[in-house]
Amino acid sequence: MKAAALILSLLVSPLMSCAGSRHADGPELAGQAGWRWEVVAAGPFDLAVASAPGGAGDTLAVYLEGDGFAYVGPRRPSLDPTPTDPMALRMALAHPGRAAVAWLGRPCQYTLPEHGRGCGEATWTTARYGPAVVDSMNTALDILKRRAGAAHLILAGYSGGGALAVLLAARRSDVEGIVTIAANLDLGYWTRRDGLSPLSGSLDPEEAAEALGAMPQIHFTGAKDDTVGTDVVAAFMRRLPEGTPARLVEIPGFTHACCWVRDWPALAADLAVPGW
Repeated sequence: MKAAALILSLLVSPLMSCAGSRHADGPELAGQAGWRWEVVAAGPFDLAVASAPGGAGDTLAVYLEGDGFAYVGPRRPSLDPTPTDPMALRMALAHPGRAAVAWLGRPCQYTLPEHGRGCGEATWTTARYGPAVVDSMNTALDILKRRAGAAHLILAGYSGGGALAVLLAARRSDVEGIVTIAANLDLGYWTRRDGLSPLSGSLDPEEAAEALGAMPQIHFTGAKDDTVGTDVVAAFMRRLPEGTPARLVEIPGFTHACCWVRDWPALAADLAVPGW
């Protein structure tokens, strides 16, 4: 029994240490930039948020984090979805536009265990885009918008954060534009293409496409992204009503991770999104 306990402690300790390191990355990045970092109660979850200083304005750009460290292996969920590299946060910190800027983490990222209310494995796996997640993030957007004194939002999402940007924009009347980066915008097509298990419990962004016919949208993809890929975004865009002011921008040489953060100031500098 003692030997088993010792082996378990040896296995768990490195995992806890790794998670602790990941938990520190976000607050440290925000703090170094002079941003305000906190955890807010938003419906069924507590969410990590960060806001740029002096950001009052008519439009608030909110960056939505990706899925993070959802899986350890192909079919082995992690114990904590906090990102190993918070890509959306890094892009938010490099935002080149005029709008006030904030960042919104996903449920259970940076909050476990102290603020893990509502968290369970499905939250970052099969139901990662589910109604409870969308409701919680929608509430957090209201909080960030009110604090910034803004009248309008622009939603920018990396990877799964882009899927949520679409789902959130479809249910709100104050979103002026959507920007997605390497986003899985057609879950049905994506899971069928790659032989993945259906994301039961999740909403599919492609089903929101019809409601976004008047929404300015720019969807970035990487030509060498073998995680999501341009074809997934193209499948979503085929569902948009004719005449939708949407543009797909494929970047040569880019993968799912490289090199969005490095080149984001240049890529985002001249986006034709109102208020950006």
